[in-house]
Amino acid sequence: MATVRELKATARPQSGKGAARAERRAGRVPGVIYGDNQPPLTVSIEQAELKQRIYAGHFLTTIYDINLAGKKHRVIPRDFHLDALTDAPIHVDFLRLGEGAKVRVSVPLHVQGTEVSPGIKRGGTVNIVTHAVDLECPAESIPQFIEVDVSKLE
Repeated sequence: MATVRELKATARPQSGKGAARAERRAGRVPGVIYGDNQPPLTVSIEQAELKQRIYAGHFLTTIYDINLAGKKHRVIPRDFHLDALTDAPIHVDFLRLGEGAKVRVSVPLHVQGTEVSPGIKRGGTVNIVTHAVDLECPAESIPQFIEVDVSKLE
């Protein structure tokens, strides 16, 4: 189900607008790790690596292990912001996952069987109203997608 991947990050000693701008000028993206009843941690991630992960897809449904000062933090991305002109990431938020944590994620739908559906063969159409479904599930069981079979629908 959910894959756990490594993500390289470094701790940021300072927080705030000035420190975040300095990180962006250095080619890094500022971020924060919060949740699990622990104090928030400010981090920075290489912009090229983060951009690659975001545009590869499934970024918000993938669990990451971030190693900071010898301590691993299991996290899931909660939000990210992109620059309006360059589409480069400028900030990322991570939710720290504890043991047995449940998370709410938006999982994409894949529609299968449209070419063999009797209703479509008779001139009907498939009207896809939503492309994703919100789920609340254990963090270890996040599906990559949900498959919807319409091959037997009239």
